[in-house]
Amino acid sequence: MNLGDIVGYGASPNEVTSKVREMGGSVVRGNHDRVVAGLDNLETFNPIAALAALWNRGQLTPPHLEWLRALPKGPMALEECPGVQFVHGAPEDEDRYVVTVEDSIESLAATEATITFFGHTHIQGVFYLRAGLVENLYPDYPTIGNKETWEFPIEPGASYMINPGSIGQPRDGDWRAAFALFDSERRVLTFYRVPYDLRTAQERIFAANLPPRLATRLAAGR
Repeated sequence: MNLGDIVGYGASPNEVTSKVREMGGSVVRGNHDRVVAGLDNLETFNPIAALAALWNRGQLTPPHLEWLRALPKGPMALEECPGVQFVHGAPEDEDRYVVTVEDSIESLAATEATITFFGHTHIQGVFYLRAGLVENLYPDYPTIGNKETWEFPIEPGASYMINPGSIGQPRDGDWRAAFALFDSERRVLTFYRVPYDLRTAQERIFAANLPPRLATRLAAGR
C-alpha cells in the first residue's frame, strides 16, 4: 500500500511513478499528487513546493498524469486486512496533518477501524488509544547510517494511527528511506530505515535547476 505523495519534490517523477505502477498494489492519493496532476491549485503550497510541483507536472508523461488523476481519495480498505484503513492525512480529512497527540485524538476517537495507516507528515511513528489514554511512540534506532528495523506489537483492544514514514522526503531528522511492514497474522508492525544513494538524488535535483533546498534538506531529513 502506498499512502501518497508519489511526486512533487524530486527530480525523477516519471521514474518514480513508473516504479510505483510496476509494483502494483493499492495507492491513496496525496496532496502533492493532486496538485501535480492539476486537480488542485497551488495556494496552500510554499513557493519552493509550488515551483517543484509545476516542474513535476511539466515532466510527467500524459499516461502518468492520467494515472495520478485517477488515484482514489482515502480512506481505503483492503478485504484481506479487516479493521485496517489507509489514508493520506486523516480519515476525516485527507489534508489534515496529524503531528501531535492532540491532533490524533479526533481521528482515534471517531474511526471504527482498529488501525489507520497515514502519511502526509513524513514522520515515522505511532499514536495509540489504550484504556482511554492516547500516547505516541517513535522508532528507536541506534544509528543513522545503517539498515535497521524496529518491531512494534499491535495489542488487542487498542486503536492505532501509524505513519510508516517517507521513502524520499523524511521530516524526522533521519535521512534514510522509511517504510513499514505489517504482519497481520502475528499482529506485529516492523518499521524500517534503509540507506539509499542520497548523492545521486541530490545531483538530479541540482541538474534540473530545482530549488537547491530540495536537495540539501534530503541529507538533514527535514
